[in-house]
Amino acid sequence: MKLLSVNLGRFKAVDYSDAPSGGTGIDKQPAEGAVRVTAPGPKGVGGSGLAGDEVCDTRHHGGDHQAVYAYAREDLDAWERLLGRPLPHGSFGENLTTSGIDVSGAKIGERWRVGPELLLEVTSGRIPCQTFQGHLGEKQWVKRFTQQGTPGAYLRVIEPGEIRAGDAIEIAHRPEHDVTVALQFRAVMTEKHLLPSLLAAGDALHPELIETARKYAEKHGSRTP
Repeated sequence: MKLLSVNLGRFKAVDYSDAPSGGTGIDKQPAEGAVRVTAPGPKGVGGSGLAGDEVCDTRHHGGDHQAVYAYAREDLDAWERLLGRPLPHGSFGENLTTSGIDVSGAKIGERWRVGPELLLEVTSGRIPCQTFQGHLGEKQWVKRFTQQGTPGAYLRVIEPGEIRAGDAIEIAHRPEHDVTVALQFRAVMTEKHLLPSLLAAGDALHPELIETARKYAEKHGSRTP
């Protein structure tokens, strides 16, 4: 398991962003050399966890619980076949393009050691938005991405550090529960009755999702898969 590339985005004005700034940092390109990764601060204040990477809409993106976004090269390859077009590292706006690790199959709370220093923890899956659709230029992209069910993972920073392309990725901890990123994605996007089951992930789950799952459970009762 290894890190194929570390991808950074700069502000770019586009006509498909609903951010107050009118721009996006989703168009990420592989960085040369080492990149420092730290906890960026609370959502709404902090942006990306990667130095040199811009988050242009902190209302919905960035912050400690979405400090880093990872996507598997294997899933990009599958999308290449479906779309019939090349998708270089960073095409989905991911900070980390990985190889050999099932990113969407990772458990909430799973911890990854990336390189010798950085320790990350999985918090949630990516929810597709219109900016993502505009960036890809694919019709009905939000629907298609949702149906595919490989959202990639957001991670928080447990121990900061520098990373670079080629670094090893090691699963340092894998929780006992069965709440994966893919399950969380389905619960939020298409199968709301699964929401209470997400609470088994405990505080590792993104706080906003904990609140959503609790409210659903209180209203509808706790039903497991």
